[in-house]
Amino acid sequence: MELQAGREAVVRVAVATLWTSPEAVRAVDRPALAAHTDIPAWISGMDTDQQVGDCVLSQLLLGERVLVTDLRPDGWAHVVAVEQPAAKLDPRGYPGWLPADQLVPAETVTPSTGAAPLVVDATVSALRAAPDGPVVLPGVILGTRLATAGPARDGWQPVCVPGHPDPLWLPAEHLSELPTAPPSAEQVLAVAQRLLHVVYIWGGVSAYGIDCSGLVHLAWRRFGVQLPRDADDQAAATTPVPLGAERPGDLYFFARPGRKIHHIGIVTAEACDSGDRRMLHACYRQRRVLEEPLPAERTATLVGAHRV
Repeated sequence: MELQAGREAVVRVAVATLWTSPEAVRAVDRPALAAHTDIPAWISGMDTDQQVGDCVLSQLLLGERVLVTDLRPDGWAHVVAVEQPAAKLDPRGYPGWLPADQLVPAETVTPSTGAAPLVVDATVSALRAAPDGPVVLPGVILGTRLATAGPARDGWQPVCVPGHPDPLWLPAEHLSELPTAPPSAEQVLAVAQRLLHVVYIWGGVSAYGIDCSGLVHLAWRRFGVQLPRDADDQAAATTPVPLGAERPGDLYFFARPGRKIHHIGIVTAEACDSGDRRMLHACYRQRRVLEEPLPAERTATLVGAHRV
């Protein structure tokens, strides 16, 4: 079965990158374009300027659904990432381009057996051909959702994987059942804190490289909560709280006068009487995820606190 415009498909690689256009990709991006992506090699090959190139829009995880809207003869697919809301761009989801061979038709994916969905809780894991067998798909990251393919065996869990007719295996300890109840703010913050020092990549949504809104999106995704992809949409989808009433796990939003929101961070401490505040965020300037008190230039552009 082949991909078709107007039908859904599913990501078959550990991390797929969504691009502004096929023509926007650079020579350094080759590891992210392959049928077997190598995201660590892609990121390690970039200099600090290339890390913030605006050719990258977002990233999609293994098993994530897209709507295919166009297919080009040169092997590129235009898609809408339906699990990444982006109301200002497309009411169906986040639009962009990716190599068609990183997708499989949704009809080829084994349907869920009715068991509770599983989510990868390890920061990074690898899918294997058999328990403790050879690696088939490395680089599977936190927040990836997988369907069980049967009972665990000797500490290994078989799962259904798009593009693979036979089950693949992960250490059972790397997986959790997707919760049915909303997570606490503290639980989400604890997941985000595991991404401290990850490299800043514009458009990144992985444990290898991430941007500010990607960090927020991924931390809540781990618990099955679907937040929009971009910071301004995340502000519209969450509930404002008065500055001074924020709690750890809430969100800080930043904007310059007369401009739209351009940055987001996760609150890590209650505001004190002096007005000092702390947050965890993927920092464009320092090119990494860090936890810090808000410096003066951040405080000057702080426009609000919100709660999910």
